[in-house]
Amino acid sequence: MWIYDKKLEYPVRIKNPNAALAKVIISQLGGPDGELGASMRYLNQRYAMPWGEVKGILTDVGTSCFLRYPN
Repeated sequence: MWIYDKKLEYPVRIKNPNAALAKVIISQLGGPDGELGASMRYLNQRYAMPWGEVKGILTDVGTSCFLRYPN
């Protein structure tokens, strides 16, 4: 049906925490139409999914939004 390869788009390396950048990222993630709302919808949909493979994909998609923004 489809090929799913779980890997990051680019490596994430955090050397020094940056509070100002973290504030910008949090503002972009929040809200009903933001990344956090979308990820919560994906994670909630996984509980009604009857197929294990698709459950894993919904879990990965729901958690991947937190890995997109490097520091």
